[in-house]
Amino acid sequence: MALPSRSPLEEAPRLRGASSRRSRSGRAFGTAALAAAALGSCLLPLAASPASAVVGGAPASAASYPWLGAVGSPAFFVRPAGQFCGGVLIKPDQLLTAGHCVSFLRGAPGLIKVTFGRDDLTGKGGETVSVKSLRLHPKYSETSFKGTTASHHDLAVLTLARRVNRPTVALAAPGSVKSAVVAGWGTRSETDFFNTRLRAVTVPLPGDAACEKAYGDDYDASDNVCAGSPKADSCLFDSGGPLLADGRVIGLTSWGYGCAKPGYPGAYTRVTDLP
Repeated sequence: MALPSRSPLEEAPRLRGASSRRSRSGRAFGTAALAAAALGSCLLPLAASPASAVVGGAPASAASYPWLGAVGSPAFFVRPAGQFCGGVLIKPDQLLTAGHCVSFLRGAPGLIKVTFGRDDLTGKGGETVSVKSLRLHPKYSETSFKGTTASHHDLAVLTLARRVNRPTVALAAPGSVKSAVVAGWGTRSETDFFNTRLRAVTVPLPGDAACEKAYGDDYDASDNVCAGSPKADSCLFDSGGPLLADGRVIGLTSWGYGCAKPGYPGAYTRVTDLP
């Protein structure tokens, strides 16, 4: 298989994280170790910075979110199940996730695996399915905010290698909701890289003005939903996971500056304009 034109670290997904949150893109995550891992695998460009995770909240049961998938690759061996993002099942053979999670694998979708029904990534429960193709939003693009990658039209549809016998989840516009639930296997703080347990937390939706004040033109109210607080937020390895209100997904974890950082809510991508 041909190697990517750019270095593995340049091609890596920006998973919402520490200094750069959800793309929520993050602070360097063992850059030297990941570079060595990338050279060792020669197949998958590993993430130079992790994606987002849940701050606050409590452990959750995968049975409560049967449509929630852990997106990963066996080559990303720094995480159990190779998990680096989340995604939601919208058809028996289609998973919706954040575009930045998989854009670097457009030429090799077969390297991606999706695991459903697993409370803890270190366990063996649930089912794992391969991906046969991916479709990135045609308007997907990136800008930079204080060193954080801000992703726009941050959506991708993964077509699974087979249909799964699981409930799907409905998508909706946020409307006037004031709070929603985020769920994921991500970390509980910017410095906690080791959480592997599915967690969920209720986050406030403070309105677009809060994110426009924080991020200026990098936040687009037509494309994003503003959510989170210093007490409840998504964080590392949560990208692509759901922002859930009234049983419907109204957004996916996308990007933000830090995790639960005062004055910087998260920017979630709206799910009303699919690729």
